[in-house]
Amino acid sequence: MTARSLIASAMRTVLKAVEGEYRPGPYYLPVSGGWLPDGSSTNWWQLGDNITPSGARTAMVEACVGAYSQTIAMCPGEHWRLNNKGGRDRVKTSSLARVLRHPNAYQSISDFMLNAIRMLYLEGNAYALALRNDRFEITELHLMDSMLSRPQVAIDGSVFYRLYGNSIVERMIEGPLVVPQRDVLHVRMHVDRTRQYPYPLWGQSPLLAALNDIGVTGAISQQQLTYYMNQARPSAVMSTDLVLDKDQTQALRDRWDEQSRGLNQGKTPILTAGLKVQPWATPPRDAQLAEILKITEEHIALVFRIPLQVLGLGGTHTFASTEALMQFWISTGLGFALNHIEEAFGLLFQLKGQPDEYVEFSTDALLRSAMKDRLEALAKGVQGGIYSPNEARKEEGLPEVQFGEEPRVQAQVVPLSAADKIPTAPASHTPGSLPSAPGSHSPPKPQVTPDDVQREIRRLHAAANRAAQRTIA
Repeated sequence: MTARSLIASAMRTVLKAVEGEYRPGPYYLPVSGGWLPDGSSTNWWQLGDNITPSGARTAMVEACVGAYSQTIAMCPGEHWRLNNKGGRDRVKTSSLARVLRHPNAYQSISDFMLNAIRMLYLEGNAYALALRNDRFEITELHLMDSMLSRPQVAIDGSVFYRLYGNSIVERMIEGPLVVPQRDVLHVRMHVDRTRQYPYPLWGQSPLLAALNDIGVTGAISQQQLTYYMNQARPSAVMSTDLVLDKDQTQALRDRWDEQSRGLNQGKTPILTAGLKVQPWATPPRDAQLAEILKITEEHIALVFRIPLQVLGLGGTHTFASTEALMQFWISTGLGFALNHIEEAFGLLFQLKGQPDEYVEFSTDALLRSAMKDRLEALAKGVQGGIYSPNEARKEEGLPEVQFGEEPRVQAQVVPLSAADKIPTAPASHTPGSLPSAPGSHSPPKPQVTPDDVQREIRRLHAAANRAAQRTIA
């Protein structure tokens, strides 16, 4: 019996939901492309109720999801392992390192991460099928449709996945794609046990917390679009105390259009006979709608845990630099997303975890905007013995220099336990001091001549020149 038939026989006993059992909403409707609020009737369309459109259709949600997906796609992933010196080494020959460079034959790692994070934040789950070689090493990852794919639990507690939505994989592997948990990269968001089945394997998007705000935004936008398309409100009106007949009114209108439209736009019309132009002001109602839209957008950004300044909104911020803004985002929403994805990769590739063996997506590319701050930090790291000169130069993409492999500190930086063991300089004899004890004679000091001083100065200059030449080379 093949492995596929064994999996198929095991999946015949998969637990299923009870027919007709109540499930609290909201409910996703794939065909309609939206969410049905909790408590909706089964004949909701007959009662005039509408679904809430998918979050990807709103500009604010697209900006939030794009901020996460595009930013994480910029962060290169590395495989790290603890060494016997207490530091860490970058692993370049493992299957994880190869997959983090080329996940499959038709996608770059940037393309893979971009689409995976979009599915994660829009739909709550991201699935990828892992294919292995003859040595049981993972060689490829293929993204699957997160709305069609589902985790399932067998009667013995084993977890399997039904995967759909990748036309390339469906041509590579025939028949239903039912695979065990060890061959699936599954990144999921928060799991609500009162809403999702099976618990705790199916995550839900943070958009569910912002459905009301998304619905308000969509309703206002649609209402305003219909209103502006059907309205007959002019941009300005002309008024006068004179009584004008139809012909005079039309003549004035034509004359005004002749001087202010088309190629004549921007010219100066001359008004006579008491005519006055009054611009049509924006009613307070439109200003109130704009304020409501602003509040809903702030709520959506709050759900995604994104500072408004990252999206180009929010006006003046209190951060001293763009680097400080990115550091704040990394310490909140972005940092969680990166760590969540790293742990999912570690589980699939069976890594030991921090600090022994782990995967890390570097955020250095996001913090390289302030060159002055970056160089000052590296200089302090070298002076404090944290970095060696070559390590600091490597951070800036510079070649190594001679004698730069070892960290260094100033001579006076010593442990407190060794402070009393440092020899002190002998005290010089001054007038009035006690003579030396009988029998104790200090060795005579050599006499230093001016020629000796000149030779020492020339020797120091020659040594400095040789050191400078080696540094330039």
